[in-house]
Amino acid sequence: MSNLSPPLPWMEPGDPFPAVESAWVSGSEAPGLLAVGGDLEVATLERAYSRGIFPWFSDGQPILWWSPDPRMVLQTANFRLHRSLRQALVRFVNDTRCEIRFDSVFSQVIQACANAPRRGQPGTWILPEMVQAYTDLHRAGTAHSVETWIDGKLVGGLYCVALGHAVFGESMFALETDASKIALAALVAFCRAMGMGAIDCQQNTTHLSSLGATEVPRAAFLAHILQAQRHRPVDWHFTPLYWNHILSA
Repeated sequence: MSNLSPPLPWMEPGDPFPAVESAWVSGSEAPGLLAVGGDLEVATLERAYSRGIFPWFSDGQPILWWSPDPRMVLQTANFRLHRSLRQALVRFVNDTRCEIRFDSVFSQVIQACANAPRRGQPGTWILPEMVQAYTDLHRAGTAHSVETWIDGKLVGGLYCVALGHAVFGESMFALETDASKIALAALVAFCRAMGMGAIDCQQNTTHLSSLGATEVPRAAFLAHILQAQRHRPVDWHFTPLYWNHILSA
């Protein structure tokens, strides 16, 4: 039987977020659920991420805001480059037809993520209003796409949010084998090159765990992003030299 959860606060546009400690706890019907309502304006999203809060809701639901405890985080130093992925990555790096691009077609990346099938889910949480919100966030310089290209075609990628050195992963897609993993490897290599030590993965999945992500207490995660946000934003541009930060390890 689940624990009885307290009522959720309803937010009007512009309202401050409640303290993350008031989010529903493990054992409730929706652990980590913090608030309902509000808006998806750029300023609201930036304020949310700066406090370790993110939106996640399905079609027909109001905006739902989350701050789970524990939090799934990939420490960039702990990224697991399994043998098969290393082999695929070496082939990719040495093939002149292949390249990584940042932010060249953000709208295509987020739409491909929205269209990607999800195991056990009939639809997507990346609804049109979310696509628009994160596209606006990209135009503001806060959301970024990491893109895997082969023969001039976009075959995989991911998008994320960055505040200073705090990086928050959102979603991935792949049209070719390992294309999304290669994009994640590129993000890890970039983060290592820039001195960014962690990538937020939000919630635990077997796939993320296999790549080295682990759960950390929310308090530790919040302490990390508070410190990371104090750094100046980096130049989101990928150069092949960054591959050395993972392939030479």
